[in-house]
Amino acid sequence: MQERYAPANRCFGCGVANDQGLRLRSFPGTALDELVAHFRPEAHHQAFDGVLNGGIIGALLDCHSNWTAACALMRAGQLPAPPCTVTAEFHVKLKRPTPLLTTLDLRAWPGEISDHRATIEATLSADGVVTATCRGVFVAVKEGHPAFHRW
Repeated sequence: MQERYAPANRCFGCGVANDQGLRLRSFPGTALDELVAHFRPEAHHQAFDGVLNGGIIGALLDCHSNWTAACALMRAGQLPAPPCTVTAEFHVKLKRPTPLLTTLDLRAWPGEISDHRATIEATLSADGVVTATCRGVFVAVKEGHPAFHRW
């Protein structure tokens, strides 16, 4: 999604154009409106030996959920491209330590959608075990907002 709709985005979490960022890539999942992503952490992403930093977990879930919201709003509004969305709120639950040396799987799907707002549920899993969950609210911004047309 990021390469197709936002090739110049410099977001730390999902920006294609940010060489020092996480460069998360989200793809359509098997369920309607679901997005999936895979991320392989590096040593400098750790909180302590072998465990992923909670801030990195938050960034991954926030960005992946934001893209899920943008795509869900695009489909719901029958738009040619996703609207620029921002995070209004998100709540992350760290359920157990997330191991560092494995590929992580993210999954997100919309709960509620209105004309400009989407509530998204998401999970982060390591080796089939959910290590963190997220529920967030994302809003499509209008002209005049600093994020308007950032992608």
